[in-house]
Amino acid sequence: MGDPRGFLKVRTRRELAERPVEERIKDWFDVHAESGLQPWTTEQAARCMDCGTPFCMNGCPLGNIIPEFNDLVRQEKWEDAYNRLSETNNFPEVTGRICPALCEAACVLGIHQPPTMIKNDECTIIDQAWNLDYVKPLPPQRLTDQTVAVVGSGPSGLACAQQLTRAGHTVVVYERDDAIGGLMRYGIPNFKLDKRLLDRRVEQMEAEGTVFRTGVEIGKDISWDDLRSRYDAVVVAIGSTVPRDMKLPGRELEGIHFAMEFLPDATRRVYGVKPVHDITAKDKHVVIIGGGDTGSDCLGTSIRQGAKDVTVLQIMPQEPNERPDNQPWPTFARLYQKTSSMEEGFETGRAEYVYNTDSVNFVGSEEDQAKVTIENSTATEGFVADENGHVTGLKVVNVAPGENGPFTRRPGTERVIPADLVLISVGFLHPDTTTLVDQLPVELDGRGNVARNDAFATSQDGVFACGDAGRGQSLVVWAIAEGRSCAAAVDEYLTGATELQAPIVASKRPMMLPR
Repeated sequence: MGDPRGFLKVRTRRELAERPVEERIKDWFDVHAESGLQPWTTEQAARCMDCGTPFCMNGCPLGNIIPEFNDLVRQEKWEDAYNRLSETNNFPEVTGRICPALCEAACVLGIHQPPTMIKNDECTIIDQAWNLDYVKPLPPQRLTDQTVAVVGSGPSGLACAQQLTRAGHTVVVYERDDAIGGLMRYGIPNFKLDKRLLDRRVEQMEAEGTVFRTGVEIGKDISWDDLRSRYDAVVVAIGSTVPRDMKLPGRELEGIHFAMEFLPDATRRVYGVKPVHDITAKDKHVVIIGGGDTGSDCLGTSIRQGAKDVTVLQIMPQEPNERPDNQPWPTFARLYQKTSSMEEGFETGRAEYVYNTDSVNFVGSEEDQAKVTIENSTATEGFVADENGHVTGLKVVNVAPGENGPFTRRPGTERVIPADLVLISVGFLHPDTTTLVDQLPVELDGRGNVARNDAFATSQDGVFACGDAGRGQSLVVWAIAEGRSCAAAVDEYLTGATELQAPIVASKRPMMLPR
């Protein structure tokens, strides 16, 4: 720690400036007006207290050595900072942009001040490293005679593949889509994660020796058992892709889709790729059921596509502005945060949030409060259709707790929310294991995920599982940690020993998982 009084001299936290709403909703570029090194970057990094017990490192599943790279940012030692960061994180340009920053929630300074800007420091380090040409391919010094197939190219699959390639194994990554990246490629809007960031990582991995096969669906184009016979080990990194549905009258109507049918199409159009479902929000009344990160992405996408208006039905209560008693420091607390998409919706007057809550601790400006509907609780009763079987609205009613417990309808509160397009964004159940279980029977856990032991090994010899396929729906930072740890387990299985880092075991769970 270069300045032991840094956190006392600089008490304010400086966030990256965002582009004006009216400008950014007309394109698909990053919402931020600033990126990379800023005049205030080193000053903010100096706020790090270099704690004797750095809880930030415990909060991060990757175990990033945060106090050290914060101080290297303060000194503008970019090559050293990059080397320190890349020891534990394969893709900091991704986590630095879309991770909810579990590390900052555990920052000791955050107990009484805004926490250190760990996430922004991480992003600045990797941006500087690319700009200064520090990021180089790291091919292995020698090759083993072992081969590994990684099925799925999301963050866990890519992290696992890169680690195993660098260990000297011959690794082939199979992806059923037309481009590498999994959910990062088409599931996350371009205004949050520019896909060029993925492209240059893929180029680096190819230069290191990783082989990519796109447009290949394992279980259909190649059977799972055939794949296992071809390789010394197989890693299942297929994500959690079976969406949670809603059983409501009229669910079968036209115009009702899952969020992950809608969002990928939008990104495909940005890059000139033919849409799969051909869904658009242009000139439509949009209703989004579910107000988490994915629901917010649907909101920002709908606004950019030219939706008339968007109503977001948040199935959870309004988040508080201060830590609840059951979410103490250093756990991740679910607090109200206005996303860039929410800001776009509120400022343009095209978005309304309806929260399902019976007690309100609203956070935000008076202007925001006026644009959020707070009711005791809103129950969805079903969909309304036109004569052609296309959705035209969503029937809702206010309910309140009854004297004996069950919720009762509040007379006179029935209404129909106009909806030409309904997007269901209430999470995922488990991976799609239909062909896997049929062709290479692996045991599943009680939630339908691929069962594995703490070494990521499944019930089939030589078959491993990592990321959402085994953990269930989670965060990109947990996926990378799982991929790295799974790579260490596979390396040990193939060679009898490993020098690869394993930041977690398969049974480890976060102290608090953000939605």
